[in-house]
Amino acid sequence: MFLHLQQTSFQYEGRSFSLQGVTLAVERGSLTGLLGPNGCGKTTLLKLMAGVLHPHGGTVVFDGRSIATISRRELARHLAVVPQETHPAFDYTVLEMVLMGRHPHLGAFQLEGPDDLAIAYDALAATGTAHLAARSYMSLSGGEKQRVVIASALAQQPDVLLLDEPTASLDLAYQLEVAALLARLNRERGVTIVLATHDLNLAASLCHSLVLVRAGRVLAEGATRDVLTGAMIRQLYDVEADVRFHEASGHLTVVPIGRAQ
Repeated sequence: MFLHLQQTSFQYEGRSFSLQGVTLAVERGSLTGLLGPNGCGKTTLLKLMAGVLHPHGGTVVFDGRSIATISRRELARHLAVVPQETHPAFDYTVLEMVLMGRHPHLGAFQLEGPDDLAIAYDALAATGTAHLAARSYMSLSGGEKQRVVIASALAQQPDVLLLDEPTASLDLAYQLEVAALLARLNRERGVTIVLATHDLNLAASLCHSLVLVRAGRVLAEGATRDVLTGAMIRQLYDVEADVRFHEASGHLTVVPIGRAQ
């Protein structure tokens, strides 16, 4: 397994929520979606995969090694995280934001060199944001900011990209842009992608496999076509939904009907 959680548990201090014996596997080169209601543990799972949180039980293994044995700097050379929102402390330019992704590859007090600049510009080109390089990051639209943050993550040259709600608060056009970008990065660059989302149709159109999470437990895991069913959506969200293959789009579509009785 490329990225593997084995009987992983986690408890926040002072909170009743906990992850309980979660086991799941992310294969190299896959595009995996984490689905579940608010507070179910999706973001916690991403943080455990990234090494930001440490499990209280079980293990998180990356490429055959326990994440606990890998330094933060080394781990950042392999795994990049795109959070729901990014609020820089200063008004950086877009290029400066993307160059931050090079920090895990630089020594103490080392400045970016020509190779780092070339990698940053390549990441900007890959995300369609090269024309924004000199712009202030804070002046960008929501969709542009999201693509720039993904460019910064790409500049890390990671094997794995972890994204938390990558299309939240974006309008439909930008949602489609970001989805197309992630599909292209996975297909053309071989980046393994794990994303947490509430958007069932995004997951249906984009993800090879899904992990359904409810109340800190994995409800189901498998290929999207097998896991994304009306019965599983009812168990996951207590919602009745019509799930069927849409010929024009070429993937499953989900239409919520109402709360389950």
